[in-house]
Amino acid sequence: MNLVQLLNTKGKRQVAARIGEEFRLVKRTRSVLELAHAAIEAGTGIAAIIEIRGLGKTVDIAAAYSEGRLLPPIDTHDPAHIHLTGTGLTHLGSAATRDAMHRKIGDAKEETLTDSMKMFRMGLEDGKPKKGKTGVQPEWFYKGNGSMLTGPGQALLSPAFADDAGEEPEIAGIYVIGPDGSPFRLGFALANEFSDHVMERVNYLYLAHSKLRPCSVGPELILGDLPADIRGTSRITRKNKTIWEKPFLSGEDNMSHTIENLEYHHFKYSVFRQPGDIHIHMFGTATLSFADGIKPENGDVFEIEAPAFGLPLRNPLKVEKPSKVKITAL
Repeated sequence: MNLVQLLNTKGKRQVAARIGEEFRLVKRTRSVLELAHAAIEAGTGIAAIIEIRGLGKTVDIAAAYSEGRLLPPIDTHDPAHIHLTGTGLTHLGSAATRDAMHRKIGDAKEETLTDSMKMFRMGLEDGKPKKGKTGVQPEWFYKGNGSMLTGPGQALLSPAFADDAGEEPEIAGIYVIGPDGSPFRLGFALANEFSDHVMERVNYLYLAHSKLRPCSVGPELILGDLPADIRGTSRITRKNKTIWEKPFLSGEDNMSHTIENLEYHHFKYSVFRQPGDIHIHMFGTATLSFADGIKPENGDVFEIEAPAFGLPLRNPLKVEKPSKVKITAL
């Protein structure tokens, strides 16, 4: 079952469930977070809560999307309690890229590998441990809090000081921390992780700076397990013409880490197990327009789609105007 959060034409919050090709409203429900808390309290799954509440009339999701009424698949009234994070160097890429990477790593001496290549090799060797074992920890980064979360169809804001504003088509896990500090996974959604690749290339120690950008997630939340083999398309349009398009792969069949291993190394930190917090954790990608020399411009539209996730994730790029920050001593 896939869920979508939206506003109706009067601005009232709603949740709709995909039933085949149509969407039906979940009765007596205003948010996915509400469903999650109800499921945690009842000791059951979200789908079971939806079955109890029942489904109502159908809703025109396409119209809501075109009118800017779709919301991220999870949110809350206090964005400071949403954590946006991710992992990199987790994906194997295409077969050709994979073979080339294996040859490069296998033939190289340890001292000649970059830190990134060493990290990638660590994942290949120990990112998929046997059941019950802990694998190697991945690269990890912080993107911001819920104030950086952008809904489907909304503009992704790039700061005026940025050197680049590039898409990253990824899968995100959506989590809520229960009253006892236990993480609960609601499901998965498409994500545009959106980073400054030019800044990152200056020096890998600038990675932290390059990731402090908004991201977009949604529109649909997949309840349950992530498909092992995800095949999608990432594209950029400019003035209604496609200027770049490429397939991307995700899911554990195309990754050097298991989802379980990536989750463990995020939630092993107690700071990420605070009751009531929401986590949107992105699992990485191997497909970037930046790698093909594309420089997105103000007004370009990013679109990420994969059949398992239903509706595409679509966001225009908007470059913010320069602003000055005044520091006041007290």
